[in-house]
Amino acid sequence: MAEKPEKQLVCISCKKRITNQKGNAVFPCPNCLKYEIVRCLDCRKIVAKYKCPKCGFEGPN
Repeated sequence: MAEKPEKQLVCISCKKRITNQKGNAVFPCPNCLKYEIVRCLDCRKIVAKYKCPKCGFEGPN
């Protein structure tokens, strides 16, 4: 049986691929819970804004 390819993580703020990097955050949108928000360590440190493409929620607040 073939292994499932690993899902590529991309930061919602800076659009960098961040798969297998330390300090990432992956969580459901705090408003709609329907979109998975992915944030890299750098964007988390500088508190970069993000916007949920499903509901338009903007964070961090």
